[in-house]
Parts: sequence; C-alpha cells; structure tokens
Amino acid sequence: MTIASDNARQGASHLYRTMRDFVQSMDDTLPGKFEITKEGIVHDMMSPGGPHEVTAAHISRRLERVMPDELLAHTGTPDVEDEPEGIMRHPDVMVIAWTDLDVEGSIDPRALVAAIEVVSKSNPDNDWVTKMRDYPLIGIPTYVIFDPRTGTGAVLSDIHRTPEGLRYATRKDFVYGEDVTIAEWTISTKNLPRYEDKRES
Repeated sequence: MTIASDNARQGASHLYRTMRDFVQSMDDTLPGKFEITKEGIVHDMMSPGGPHEVTAAHISRRLERVMPDELLAHTGTPDVEDEPEGIMRHPDVMVIAWTDLDVEGSIDPRALVAAIEVVSKSNPDNDWVTKMRDYPLIGIPTYVIFDPRTGTGAVLSDIHRTPEGLRYATRKDFVYGEDVTIAEWTISTKNLPRYEDKRES
C-alpha cells in the first residue's frame, strides 16, 4: 500500500513538473496568464490594460495607504506555488511582507496575508470556482474577489477542514461602492471600473 502511494505521489509530482516547465516556456510566447490547478493548465486570455488592470492597481494603492510599511500589495511576479498540492497560481494582487517577497523563484503561498483576484471576462469560473477551492488548499488565509462584470465581490476567510478538503468557512459579499475589509484593513470600493456591457459575451 505504501509503495503504490509513493508511486502515485511520484507520478503526480512528475506530471506537475512537466506542466510547470510547459507553463514557464509559454509565459513569453502566448498572451494571457498560465496557471496550474489540479485539473491541469488554466490559460486565461485576459487582454492587457482596461478595467482588469485598473482595478488591480486601485486595490493595490488603496491597501498600501492603510497597511503598515513592512507590507505591500504586490501586483507583479512571481507566482505562488505548492508543488505537493500540484498548484501554481498568480494572484492579481498579493498582500505580503517585503521580506517574504525577497526570495528566488516562486513564493510560498502560506507567506501571503491575502490573495486578491479581479474576475476575468474570458474565464470567470477560474476565480469564482477553482481558485476558491485551490487557495485554502495551499494555505492562503484570505481570498478576495472583485468582479467588474457585476460590480460585486466577496471576501473569503477562516480555512477549515471539510469532507471535501480544506475550504473557507466565512464568506462576506459586497457590492461596489461599499467599504470592504481585507484581513485587517478596510478600503473603499467606490469608482472601481466595470466591464462594458457591449463587450459581455
């Protein structure tokens, strides 16, 4: 039984490393963002600029105005990665200490204070379904979703064990215009951009 379990783990680890190598080779070749989840590779064909990036920039700036200096709301690289779980993600904004960002390679997801995602028009289930499942599995204590399609969002926290695995126990929904509390800090959601209806599919 142990041998089969070890073989399965080695096979899963080899598959994950193969997917990771592919994702890293595609990063500068194809547009969009590549991530790895338990189902395989996710390719989000988001276009640069527009409401998605403007929302991430607003959130980052508003958080950094109220957070202590040792933390930042980071919108760049690298990815967060948990190889044993077979998950590599790239949050739109990650709240993290400067010291935890200063590492070679991917960031340990357990070092994040919060992960924030701006829902993409091309693949909303990636943020609302699979990341809602993946982020507690890899130990991110707070996950926040901003959805420019609907002008709504949610804050998820309090990881707990369920029969299906680790999940967030607490969900607080909000609408644009309300204040939202992310971990210990409250920011406004006023004047965040929305996707234009004529572009909705």
